[in-house]
Amino acid sequence: MRLLRNILFGLVAIVALALIAGFFLPRHVIVERELIVDAPPEAVFPHVSSLQAFAAWSPWGDLDPDMQVAYSGPDTGVGNVMEWTSDHPNVGNGRQEIVEIVENERVTTDLDFGDMGTARAWWQLDPDGSGTRVTWGLDADMGSGPIGRWFGLLMDGMVGADYERGLSRLQAAVEG
Repeated sequence: MRLLRNILFGLVAIVALALIAGFFLPRHVIVERELIVDAPPEAVFPHVSSLQAFAAWSPWGDLDPDMQVAYSGPDTGVGNVMEWTSDHPNVGNGRQEIVEIVENERVTTDLDFGDMGTARAWWQLDPDGSGTRVTWGLDADMGSGPIGRWFGLLMDGMVGADYERGLSRLQAAVEG
């Protein structure tokens, strides 16, 4: 009986320690990937300054052929909005809106995943020789709770591969 009590006490202590440690993890998680595209920034920019164009090379579009997508606002630039719904667990539901543009340099979007939270994403275009270094980034707010912050440790592994696949598709769209 004493052994069982000690094991239970040990488990409770480990869980309590993990919860407390979670409060010291970062609230914001940044994921970034980059790739060199063999084209100048002005050739890459149209592919990232329109969410309709983004849909053509998005790494998530092929995951659910039944995904419902709606666009609103202008076809390009600030105010361009894409909303989607999907039953696929890796796609889900959400809304993305272009909120800032620096022509041929940067596009910033706000993402809203409903109950899953919000994030800010961007594409940065930097000249690199005769090509363009494209950086795709995400800044996700994991919330004030320790569980969300522990989950934040997994974000790079969860999103990074999708970003790499998307950048490869962008490269093929621009260079092809």
